[in-house]
Amino acid sequence: MLLVLVLAACGLLWAQQATVDCATCHEQQGKTLSSSAHASVSCVRCHPGREVYPHPAGLKPATCETCHAEVVGAQRRSVHAEAARRGVAGAPDCGVCHGGVHEVKLARSVEFHRQVPELCGMCHAEILAQYKGSVHGAALAKGRPEAPVCTSCHGEHAILPPSSRESTVFPSRIPETCGQCHGNLRLNRKYGLPADRLVSFEASYHGLAARAGSVTVANCASCHGAHDVLPSSDPNSRIHPRNLAKTCGACHPGAGSRFAIGPIHLVPGRAEPTAVRWARIFYQILIPLTIGFMLLHNLGDWLRKLRRKMRGMAPLQAAASLRMLPIERVQHALLAISFIVLVWSGFALKYPEQWWAQILVRWESSFPVRGTVHRIAAVVLMATAVVHVITLLASQRLRRHWQTLWPTRRDVAEGLAQLAYNLGLSNRRPLLSEHSYIEKIEYWSVVWGTAVMAITGILLWANNWVLARWPKSVLDFANTIHYYEAVLAALAIAVWHFYTVIFDPDVYPMDTAWLTGWSHRPRAISHSREPETAAPEPGQPADAPAPATEEARDPNA
Repeated sequence: MLLVLVLAACGLLWAQQATVDCATCHEQQGKTLSSSAHASVSCVRCHPGREVYPHPAGLKPATCETCHAEVVGAQRRSVHAEAARRGVAGAPDCGVCHGGVHEVKLARSVEFHRQVPELCGMCHAEILAQYKGSVHGAALAKGRPEAPVCTSCHGEHAILPPSSRESTVFPSRIPETCGQCHGNLRLNRKYGLPADRLVSFEASYHGLAARAGSVTVANCASCHGAHDVLPSSDPNSRIHPRNLAKTCGACHPGAGSRFAIGPIHLVPGRAEPTAVRWARIFYQILIPLTIGFMLLHNLGDWLRKLRRKMRGMAPLQAAASLRMLPIERVQHALLAISFIVLVWSGFALKYPEQWWAQILVRWESSFPVRGTVHRIAAVVLMATAVVHVITLLASQRLRRHWQTLWPTRRDVAEGLAQLAYNLGLSNRRPLLSEHSYIEKIEYWSVVWGTAVMAITGILLWANNWVLARWPKSVLDFANTIHYYEAVLAALAIAVWHFYTVIFDPDVYPMDTAWLTGWSHRPRAISHSREPETAAPEPGQPADAPAPATEEARDPNA
């Protein structure tokens, strides 16, 4: 260890001696070098071979690449290096920005950071003037060391044009760039900035599209400006209430022409319209209650049927019944296909980073695949609903079949009795109607859900028309209902419908009514109200009591 320290000390003394020796002839360079970022670097580190005097002939001149190869490589890919290759006079190189090699200042120092705008302004005077008048320039003038400067957004050495996908100011990357400061909780707390701007943007339509790679959707700079960012209280700001209609109108013609557009950055539970908040709360209560009831109902039904099988009870008699007419099967197929595509593409719009969304997101930067697929499926669903109504009006046979799905008081009593039976609160299986509350819940939920999704979806689709006539809160309200209704519908189909037609032990692996029209679901052959008993054991006397038949029709008939 002592030997290492001695050798290190000797090396340091040698480096200092070399500097002193060089300063004998290069006095000016020696003075500036002592206060530069290279003060600790020996002369021969940059000028190898010159430790011998007189200096040998033919030595190569010193270059920054000797020590800063990575930085120089990044600079060669930049717009500045490209300008130099085109022969643009004054295209900046290392020396233009950092100064002479003997007077280089520490780039990480507060002083250097503060001088960056003036440095860039030597070539970009107009942008410098905009920056000085912005909130960022004002913060820098107040001496705030974290205030963003040119390099904070554009990078330092690998400065690329905004058209390059690798650029930090490429449209889809701007939220990430702005988020370096506006997504920093420490900075937001220190300077009293809203801490939710990045999160609320990413959750918005614009943010979701940007996260998927869209280059045409509005980003932070589209509304706030790039170099001329001003506070919303400034009458010259693009986001001043008086100027907001013009700003939004650049993409949405007529937006805000009748009503004030309203808040842009929505935060659940805080900065959101009252109607949006109540809609969100309503669904956050409704969804758990509805899906919880379905899970409880179906789990109890499954356990009941498992118990019957384990006790060796006689199976119910299978009886074929006509459940779906040909035109109904066609409508069901269109409904199923459009619904599945809507769920897939709709949640891909909401969660673009998920693996199951990548097929649609892959081309998002060049074409809005997700939105296009979603709208096509929506048109198919709405057209199917219209055809359904027309066929009901045109066919008396269909109307008679459809009338069995009208809700009645009996459905409530049957549903409560069946739930009590499934939960083990009663041993008497209730008699259910031919089309019971199970099918009716399913059918009218589809009717209601289709209407709600169609209305809110059309409003979101016609967003320019809506913004030209109503406040933005109408779209926010429609978007909230559209999203939560989609969650409810997807869960209800998975929990309620799929159990009924697939996972119900009486029909597993599938009820084929949607293919053939006929269901072979087991049916009860007696309406006995006696408690169910197990089948007699083998060898039991013939005069032993016969097992009771099922008390009612199967609840899923």
